[in-house]
Amino acid sequence: MGVVMVERTLMTITELAEAVDGNILTGGPASQDRNVSSFSSVVIDSRMVKSGSLFVALVGERQDGHDFVSVAFKAGARIALVSSSCMEKDGASLLAAAEKASGSLVVVENTLRALQAAAHAYVLRFPRLIRVGITGSSGKTTTKELTAAMIGIERRVVMNEGNLNSETGLPLSVFSIREADEIGVFELGMNRQGEISELASVLFPHIALITNVGTAHIGILGNRDGIAKEKKEIFSRFDGNQLALVPEADPYTSYLASGVRGTVKYWGPKSLATFGGARSLGLDGTEFVWDGKPVRLALPGAHNLQDALAAAAIAEAVGVSSQAIRAGIAAAKPLFGRGEILRGRPTVIRDCYNANPESMEAAISFCDSVEWLGRRVYVIGAMRELGANAESSHARLGELLAASKGDEIFLYGEETSASVFALKGRKTFFQTSDFELLSDRLAAALRPEDLLLLKGSRALALERLMERLPIFPAGDVPARRGD
Repeated sequence: MGVVMVERTLMTITELAEAVDGNILTGGPASQDRNVSSFSSVVIDSRMVKSGSLFVALVGERQDGHDFVSVAFKAGARIALVSSSCMEKDGASLLAAAEKASGSLVVVENTLRALQAAAHAYVLRFPRLIRVGITGSSGKTTTKELTAAMIGIERRVVMNEGNLNSETGLPLSVFSIREADEIGVFELGMNRQGEISELASVLFPHIALITNVGTAHIGILGNRDGIAKEKKEIFSRFDGNQLALVPEADPYTSYLASGVRGTVKYWGPKSLATFGGARSLGLDGTEFVWDGKPVRLALPGAHNLQDALAAAAIAEAVGVSSQAIRAGIAAAKPLFGRGEILRGRPTVIRDCYNANPESMEAAISFCDSVEWLGRRVYVIGAMRELGANAESSHARLGELLAASKGDEIFLYGEETSASVFALKGRKTFFQTSDFELLSDRLAAALRPEDLLLLKGSRALALERLMERLPIFPAGDVPARRGD
């Protein structure tokens, strides 16, 4: 006898309309019962629609989701969230698409705000769930993954997948919460001013942690003060009963901790009494002592140690044991493009998921610290979203590279031309904005004993170089004693 899969209802159309202050327009006889019509998944991409979906028609810079409402209904969507302005222009065709599929429309003023409001209403259905929010200029995703790994040893945990942390990513992610979940760990990102406040309004975290205040997105917010103010908005929905976890040694520590309506605790090596120190194992990671017992963190570098401490602070706050924290640390694996160690000939450090001045410095400092007998070859891609700070930040990057242990420097991207001046006469380097030329020059220069760093902004996709690297005869070249 076959197993019948029962569709799980997330919300009825009536509940949705109440949550988003929307107007229901039914599309056919099968959708007339408003209390029966419901949805079992939420999508913003018509290609992701499955039977029973709610399709949210978002208006973007390049595409308008309302153009895909008919496609979504044909693919099995049951309800579409559409804007009143689009209904005024194209209401007849939108309603016809719903009628043909026996679906329904929910009309709202702004579909993005409606998606966020629906997500918040859904979150409130789980009063027992402890909600954790994580934000910061860097380290959010790694901290979230480590936190979930630690908590998941003993408790049922749910989190946003990958880096679905945006104005749409977080709302979509919270619809994965289920009744059995005990802890929800969600990262909150930003690409514009006001976004963290909006996401806090979706999640209303019980515990919120800030990893750091750096210069990522400084081109959007103008200066670091603006970034600090934006990150602090993760505490904006506190009413006095929540916990704020603030980094102990950030330049903005005092500011982040001031005026918070709730309990403020600091996290870091000095503030966490259970932390017993750590020592670098180079490419093999870090030996981490927690509650008197050692454990190896496979993620190398001081920045990953900081992320692990942030995660441990959250895990302690929700009451998981020291044993579970150590188990979570031991189980950690590098995420794609975030400090991956690919041992071979040459050995590659693939750290090209994102880049800002702080993460650049951390990556170069780590590669300099590794004990390695061969050459160090640093492929550095441009840093994006720095706005008016782009030229000065890339000039400082040049100074950092000139003082580094890199034997050969490859610079990629128009912005890196500002790094060249500092390197002249001090390093062997090559700068280009032509990916094919970069690939050819790098392939010709590499040797089997090299340590190769790939570091740059996501938009540059430096991982593409992996397909072009020379593969030397088998034989591991491990990190060894030496300069």
